[in-house]
Amino acid sequence: MLRAALLGAAGNRGLARFVTKHGRSFGAYRFVAGETLDEFMRVVASTNAAGMRVAAGLLGEDVTDRAAAIAVAREYEGVLDRFATARSNANVALKLTHLGLAIDRDLAASNVEAVVRHAAPSGNFVRIDMEQSAHTSTTLAIYRGLRARGLDNTGTVLQAYLYRSEADLESLLDLSPNLRLVKGAYLEPAAVAYPHKRDVDKAYVRLIETSLQRGGFTAIATHDDAVIEHSIDFIASKGVREGTYEFQMLYGVRPKLQADVVRRGHPLRIAVPFGSQWYPYFIRRLAERPANVAFLLSSMWRG
Repeated sequence: MLRAALLGAAGNRGLARFVTKHGRSFGAYRFVAGETLDEFMRVVASTNAAGMRVAAGLLGEDVTDRAAAIAVAREYEGVLDRFATARSNANVALKLTHLGLAIDRDLAASNVEAVVRHAAPSGNFVRIDMEQSAHTSTTLAIYRGLRARGLDNTGTVLQAYLYRSEADLESLLDLSPNLRLVKGAYLEPAAVAYPHKRDVDKAYVRLIETSLQRGGFTAIATHDDAVIEHSIDFIASKGVREGTYEFQMLYGVRPKLQADVVRRGHPLRIAVPFGSQWYPYFIRRLAERPANVAFLLSSMWRG
């Protein structure tokens, strides 16, 4: 019930205005690397220095203005340029609704293609994030379109809680895809997603094992200790090649676990979001773990 309430709050505009106004007091900057590119780049440098890669996320979604959507694409290109100049070990992950999907599918497809092409000369990579289930088919179609045009420096995401994801993985395997595998963070109906955690966990492990053995590159994005340990054991027992997988975690979430994965010799990429539109992202992080809510309350108490 708490998770559902928090996810519902992600779309509450009045609450968003209040929390955004007092963002630092509410502890948002534990999970968000500031609002400016310069603030973000300082976090990129410190994360790389700790032996971790970065996936950049410019916060925002559901853009309904064509010019704004195009401006977001240009902003991502600027992030990629900063990475190239600083020689950062970092790539970007973006949302199609941030690039205009709610306005026009072709606009979003054109914008993401421009960013992917911009990334290519510097050898960089762009991941297309997965959003609500209503966008899954379109997101996968746009990804397949990019690959069909020879743009291999791009990947996408599959969400284990959706019933369709195992079939989606099978359908993508002929592309040797670069996939981030997640459990799923949006509030979805039982008609399309597993309602019980145990079923999500089982589906997630099945996706990981299939992708590690038959996929191109597998990003295992989780803070679940049991899943991480199972994946490490599976990688060792099946002789999964180095360079074909990495673990991924969120900025500010379980830093001791992050350090432990690196210490054990496994590649780890930290998803580091930044920007002024951080409220929905922040609320989803709170919804994922009760400990995050406790952190929020303690931050409020400290003032």
